[in-house]
Amino acid sequence: MAGSARRRDGHVTQERMLEEAMTAIAEDGLSSLTMSALAERLGTSGGHILYYFGSKDLLLLAALRWSEAALAEERRALLSRRIPAERKLDRFLLLYLPRGPRDPRWTLWIELWARTPGNDALGEAQEELDRGWHEDLEALLATGVARRRFAPLDTAARASELLALLDGLSTRVVLGQQSGRDPRPALEVARSAVRALVAPYAAGTDPTAGPAT
Repeated sequence: MAGSARRRDGHVTQERMLEEAMTAIAEDGLSSLTMSALAERLGTSGGHILYYFGSKDLLLLAALRWSEAALAEERRALLSRRIPAERKLDRFLLLYLPRGPRDPRWTLWIELWARTPGNDALGEAQEELDRGWHEDLEALLATGVARRRFAPLDTAARASELLALLDGLSTRVVLGQQSGRDPRPALEVARSAVRALVAPYAAGTDPTAGPAT
């Protein structure tokens, strides 16, 4: 593992550090991730990791940004696909929800939420990452309305409602709460909410009537 993490000059790349941090969180949980433990996994020193990130908080934030950047690419690819808006929305749910209680991205999200009060830098980072999801979901809904796949609706408000629901479902899965340990029921609840909040376009609906109230 350590050999593949090193460049030819012997240094471990930042991306490899972030990748290994996410793997460690998935395997052992966030509480077990220390600079020294991560350094041991990578075959380097804690000082080398600190040189790039400065603190554990900044390392965790960088790991979350790295993970979210990959998902942003997947969202862009999804939005550009020529498939019905209903299928795009369902795949958006799959991208957003955790894959299980040990999902490292969602573990980091919950940690970030807990540390945000009183920390302006973390608060700004949270808003930035949230904004990307909201804008893409709003664009997806707006396209669905324009193409008469969804009934007229307030896309900004509906995106906020759906994301708030997904956040709650995701938290239950990651925290391993009794009704949320298995990610599949959470997905079904999300799909049910979509059916209730995003009605399909019906024949005879006037698409120029404006958002539903």
